[in-house]
Amino acid sequence: MVEFSLPKNSVVKKGQHFPAATDATRLKRVEVYRWSPDDDDNPRIDSYELDLDQCGEMVLDLILKIKDEIDSSLAFRRSCREGVCGSCAMNVNGKNTLVCIKAISEYKGTIKIFPLPHMEVVKDLVADMTHFYAQYASIKPWLETKTATPADHERLQSIDERRQLDGLYECVLCACCSTSCPSYWWNSERYLGPAVLLQAYRWLNDSRDESTGERLDELEDPFKLFRCHTIMNCTDTCPKGLNPAQAIGEIKKMLLIRQEG
Repeated sequence: MVEFSLPKNSVVKKGQHFPAATDATRLKRVEVYRWSPDDDDNPRIDSYELDLDQCGEMVLDLILKIKDEIDSSLAFRRSCREGVCGSCAMNVNGKNTLVCIKAISEYKGTIKIFPLPHMEVVKDLVADMTHFYAQYASIKPWLETKTATPADHERLQSIDERRQLDGLYECVLCACCSTSCPSYWWNSERYLGPAVLLQAYRWLNDSRDESTGERLDELEDPFKLFRCHTIMNCTDTCPKGLNPAQAIGEIKKMLLIRQEG
């Protein structure tokens, strides 16, 4: 599990408690991290008792119910509700996940919801993704070619070549894996992290891309790639069931083969 880590010198205090209606029969206690840049106070944990008979089945439904019916000031990201946009990544009971595809029934007892760990918090459950997206842009996540574009068709792949991208293209950049990685916590200014390196391997492994050498040159760095210590938190927490650790290992293998060649 990845325990949520608070900013230095901050003390989380007990916040407000919102009881359920007196006629509620199937209750679920939810504790939510709250902090606003407009307040000078330390973060707090607000607790809510929600009637599951009046709520949807996913953790996101609990959060929506709080915002819609109890406290409209609660801030969080969400969009697709289908696990394909990556917006609603949060830390739930010590593990990063996408709350739109996480069933309430998977959690016994109190559900504790925090923003992604070891990132600056914009407000409440909203983590600042600026640095993460800048790292993603740095690996040039697009097709780079040197030969002329075919005049009469697209750049083609065989079925087997296309199959090499399975397990890579499905990444939704939710940052669950990167923010579960201790190496990324300690070295996020220089280490690219599991999500970005998975994306880097996606382009290294694309048969149509013609900049493999340049891409490997950019990654051959003591920090960008080699801060990975194969802790495997990234693979354990990925809500899409991907294996960033394996992708990182494949990049290291490519660099080794190039050196020996």
